[in-house]
Amino acid sequence: MATKDKAKKKSKLRHAEYYDFQGIQDKLYADSQKGRVFKHLVEVITLPENIRLAYRNIKANHGSKTAGTDGRTIKDLENLPDEKLVALVQKKLGWYKPQSVLRVEIPKGSDPTKKRPLGIPTILDRLIQQCVLQVLEPICEAKFHDHSYGFRPNRSQEHAVALVYKNIQLSHYYYVVDIDIKGFFDNVNHGKLLRQMWAMGIRDKKLLSIISAMLKAEVAGIGFPEKGTPQGGIISPLLSNIVLNELDWWIASQWEDFPTRKKYATGTNYNGTENKGNKYKMLRDYTRLKEVTCVRYADDFKLFAKSYQQAQKLFYAVEGWLKGRLGLSISPEKSKIVNLKETYSEFLGLRIKATNHGSEHSPKYVVESHIREKSLGKIKSDMKRLIHDIEFPGHGKRAEHAAVARFNSYVIGVHNYYSMATFICHDFHTLAFSVHKSLNARLKKRLKTVKQVRKRKLGYVIPDYIKERYGDSEQLKFVRGYALAPIGYVKHRNPMMKRCITNSYTPEGREAVHKMLGKSIDTGIMHYLMRNPIPYRTAAYNDNRISLYCAQYGKCAVTGRKLERNEIHCHHKLPKYLGGTDEYKNLAIVSEDVHRLIHATNPETIRKYLEKLNLDTKQLKKLEKFRSLAKVESCLKYNAI
Repeated sequence: MATKDKAKKKSKLRHAEYYDFQGIQDKLYADSQKGRVFKHLVEVITLPENIRLAYRNIKANHGSKTAGTDGRTIKDLENLPDEKLVALVQKKLGWYKPQSVLRVEIPKGSDPTKKRPLGIPTILDRLIQQCVLQVLEPICEAKFHDHSYGFRPNRSQEHAVALVYKNIQLSHYYYVVDIDIKGFFDNVNHGKLLRQMWAMGIRDKKLLSIISAMLKAEVAGIGFPEKGTPQGGIISPLLSNIVLNELDWWIASQWEDFPTRKKYATGTNYNGTENKGNKYKMLRDYTRLKEVTCVRYADDFKLFAKSYQQAQKLFYAVEGWLKGRLGLSISPEKSKIVNLKETYSEFLGLRIKATNHGSEHSPKYVVESHIREKSLGKIKSDMKRLIHDIEFPGHGKRAEHAAVARFNSYVIGVHNYYSMATFICHDFHTLAFSVHKSLNARLKKRLKTVKQVRKRKLGYVIPDYIKERYGDSEQLKFVRGYALAPIGYVKHRNPMMKRCITNSYTPEGREAVHKMLGKSIDTGIMHYLMRNPIPYRTAAYNDNRISLYCAQYGKCAVTGRKLERNEIHCHHKLPKYLGGTDEYKNLAIVSEDVHRLIHATNPETIRKYLEKLNLDTKQLKKLEKFRSLAKVESCLKYNAI
């Protein structure tokens, strides 16, 4: 789970650079930091670079394959010529009127018996929302508070949990105010949201009317909403953060950002944040302010206080502020004050409390965290379903292998996420007993343990991703030679705080992110490919051409040589006239000479290019594979080698 999220964030950062939109986003961010006003944003939104970048970002999403009320998916956009797709979006934004939104209900992650309503816009409206998001996000990021972590670039649930741990263990906040906003996404006031955007400097009236139209888009079978942001829209998470950003800054103004006449000396914490210890000492000694800090992930947030009296005052103050300022009510049943020394508080799938590891006379409170009971129940239920899929995989060996891959992917995902819990080993121990029991009952004849494999010297090949993490575990099991990741073999890891420097919209911040990305690509050529699409080719073809150039690190798929701008060709493995498509998997980047050789049938032409390219045995094999797929006879008999 965590690995996939990181990969998505990195790929979005790379896309902005490759499509030559990063410089525009950097300027928007810098101008927003300086408090400048933005009045011509629709012109930026309709730039071809932004539209192509938006298409690239939504193309890989699973949701892009889901149809809206018009029955269309990303496939319908892929088949449009590149220039027609750009023109279509520009025309639609000239006088924007969204199509109706499809309403569906999905089970709540925390409680599968309850349903969460989703509003799914049409694929074209989703593309337009992505175009708007890419321009608004840098402006808003410059204005958002540092204690907000949900649905923001380079921020994650891990960072939010790490800050919660720090507040308890290092800052000694043992009282938590849990506030649950009643139906937050359904009760956002549209007028208030637009005024908040205006206050942030977003003063393009045409853009604000586009946002208003998105908020008021008809929900099929229900009507036109008067309030709320529909869950399921691409832009909804950003809008929800804009609504609650005012709350973040108000809470900070009560203590952390309280203005003082004197400027106090500050240092830097280990993660790059400002150390305000001297200022806080003065405020504690000479004022009666309520000491408070906040951690927010979307609409799930916690206020931390030093005493019950302070927590109680905060509870009523925040309740009144939400009602009076944002018109939002809290849920009395779910909102409460928690003494962490006595009771657990739930946050992002974990149960967290403070436990005394010292003595009665010299207490030392440290964080103790478990997986939440509901989350454990869901994992148990999901594991049963995955084991059932392995027992009845369908026809063929591939189906069984796919079922095992889904099982392993799920186990690694929950390990990646829940290893933040300090008692992860204890929580998964009981779960592992249940899973092993289920595996033995359902897959008895097909299942083998590590001991059986060693004893019989079966020599099963364990994939590297399993071997690296679980190779030393005696809990490892095999189904027809396929390794099953053991759910009970997991270690706790401390969640990492977000480094202050990481930022998608500053050169220094991106440098910190790029250290983890490895090889770099010539962005000049990427920009050239983006700005010079092949005429009359589909949007999918031109976009995949850029993706392949990146994936192949600018090298020819046959020779492995770095290609110059004027010799880049995009080859269809299965030709179009034989039923080939513009899908990513059916394309390859090759040099112009190699491309001619792949399709050549004249003996003299074949000899000419074989002599010119002077391919070795390995390269000839690759060439022959491409010729075979293109239904062209072997060229080896013409080879002089």
